[in-house]
Amino acid sequence: MSAALAALVLVPAVSGVGLLLSGRRADRVAGLLAVAVTAVALLLAATVAIARPRLSLPFLGVVEGGDLRLAVDGLSAVLVLLVAGIALLVTGFAVADLPDDAARGRFFGYLLLFVAAMLATVTAATVPALLLAWEVMGATSYALIGFRWEERGKLAAGTRAFVTTRAGDLGLYVAAGAALAATGSLVLADLDTAEGGWADLAAAGVLVAALGKSAQLPFSAWLSAAMQGPSPVSALLHSATMVAAGGYLLLRVQPLLATTGWAATAAAWAGALTALVLGAVAVAQSDLKQLLAASTAAQIGFVVLAAGVGATAGGTAQLVAHAAVKAGLFVAAGAWLTALGTKQLAGLRGAARRYPGVGAAATVAALALAGVPPLSLWATKDEVLAGVQGTALTVVGLAAAVISAVYAGRILAVVLARPTEEEALDEEEPGTRRVPVLTRTAAGVLAVFAAGLGVFALPAVADPLEDLLGAQGEPSPGLGDLLLSGGLAVAALALTVAVSRARPAFVRAVERSPLSSWAGLGHLLSPRPALAVARLLAAVDDRGIDRAVTAVASGTRRAAAVSARTDAGLVDGAVRGIARAVRRAGAAARRPQTGLLHQYYAQAAAGLGVLLVLLLVVRQ
Repeated sequence: MSAALAALVLVPAVSGVGLLLSGRRADRVAGLLAVAVTAVALLLAATVAIARPRLSLPFLGVVEGGDLRLAVDGLSAVLVLLVAGIALLVTGFAVADLPDDAARGRFFGYLLLFVAAMLATVTAATVPALLLAWEVMGATSYALIGFRWEERGKLAAGTRAFVTTRAGDLGLYVAAGAALAATGSLVLADLDTAEGGWADLAAAGVLVAALGKSAQLPFSAWLSAAMQGPSPVSALLHSATMVAAGGYLLLRVQPLLATTGWAATAAAWAGALTALVLGAVAVAQSDLKQLLAASTAAQIGFVVLAAGVGATAGGTAQLVAHAAVKAGLFVAAGAWLTALGTKQLAGLRGAARRYPGVGAAATVAALALAGVPPLSLWATKDEVLAGVQGTALTVVGLAAAVISAVYAGRILAVVLARPTEEEALDEEEPGTRRVPVLTRTAAGVLAVFAAGLGVFALPAVADPLEDLLGAQGEPSPGLGDLLLSGGLAVAALALTVAVSRARPAFVRAVERSPLSSWAGLGHLLSPRPALAVARLLAAVDDRGIDRAVTAVASGTRRAAAVSARTDAGLVDGAVRGIARAVRRAGAAARRPQTGLLHQYYAQAAAGLGVLLVLLLVVRQ
């Protein structure tokens, strides 16, 4: 079965590289080939999820875990099915959504390579395999976001997303070094055996990398820039792949977080605050794709929270349910953008009524996003919150769940509104764009999963999932918890829809608030702060470091001069004085050596006389 695991990664990777090398010559067949490849990937994913194979290729032979090792366990089994399934549906949507004159060979080549990288990420069992897949995923995401590079702002958006996530990715290299120093192993499962400061350093590196990839605070703003990419890219990146990768990684290394203690707490609070703050940002958006992007960071925040509190089963269920919900909403947003030429909420009034197929799917997905019972995210959020301990964290998590209903209500209030007479265009009218069958099919299938995954609330489903993930004994929500969260979600949703329709001026005021610009988080990535930091560092360098180096050099020169004078005046003088004294003593010692016998007798008599006098003196 190791061949099936190798094929799971290599088939989309090789196909993607082939399309990229073929260029525009492959445009005609690229879409059909991509659909076929992702369908094969889904079959292979099902095979390896059942067989649980392992695969290893030599890489760094001198280090334990230095090989490129892939393995499928319970968590990987869930994720490979999720990634491959979402990839198939989004690829079908892309075939229908991309313009006929688009560079399809290049687009689907990068798409397949990106999918291969994500499949390798969720099956990586060693740090080198994870790093390789992680890097390819980042590079291909840059190419996909900036796919229409000739249009103003597209390439800059891809660059912003790439640079931000790339900065966070450096944490994985730090974690790899710490793991190797502490344990002598690069096996992911061995990370939690690190001790002391090395464990803290490894946990910090993984945490930074995961928060950057999943657009958690303070790295969230890159997700706004990523909305410049084509709609299929948004649907894939923000559902089961890149943005989900950070949350997956934290679930994977949860024992390491728990070992340090502080890292688990930091992850829990980072996820909870992101769910709260980015939820508020989503409420203030007037652009549907921007709203969905902010809500993506907010919903993945619950996954990060789950990793922090040790709710592995709840976090995994949240990851799966959110992927179906968000992919469906992005497919609907892309379909309306293509059909109506706008992604502004003001221009999407009554869109669900005008395009009932996609509209029905989007309505179900939005209700699930709101946490309305018995749909999927209602159950999974409560599974996460059941593991939270501490009043403050519980309140923040519950408030973030309520805000989910508010931004979902904003979507429903617009797309379900009755269009005005001018807006009410018949779908059959000449010149009106229809939503393709592939798009409606993808949206419909995703809506079914968005609704049906609410079965996670049933013990008959939740318990086997815990067994699969090895997470037995994790807290589960009680009936009271489920009723409370569901009631709050319904109330918040109804209130939001009512206010949106009755108080449009209030809604416009919210859209003009600082939250609409992503709470200023984008300024963290703008050139001005970077230049200010650069100027500060330059001043520190010139006035501090350079002066210190100059002072040390001057002091060294002065010390050397003093040392030279001391050496010349004292040491050398003392040596020369001793030499002169020895020379004089030698000259004096030579004088009695005349060679005359009578002088030697005289010297001997004088010596004996001195001794005799000395003896007499001593005896007295």
